[in-house]
Amino acid sequence: MPLYEYTCKKCHRDFELLVRGQEAPECPACGSRRLQKLLSIPAAHTASSKSLPMCPAAPPGGCGSGPCGLGGCGLGPL
Repeated sequence: MPLYEYTCKKCHRDFELLVRGQEAPECPACGSRRLQKLLSIPAAHTASSKSLPMCPAAPPGGCGSGPCGLGGCGLGPL
């Protein structure tokens, strides 16, 4: 069961949902089904792995560039 990131086109909130089978996801805030699936970087970090890029948390409000908004992880803006 994959975890997906969405933006609600009605209330403009970002959220994650665990989608089971053919479920039609809806916004947990307003109940709208007008959602846009966001692209995200898969997380697969293990305690022994140091080779995956790690980004610090984005500042409040974000900066609007790159996967995490900071570009410090080497991925830079998309």
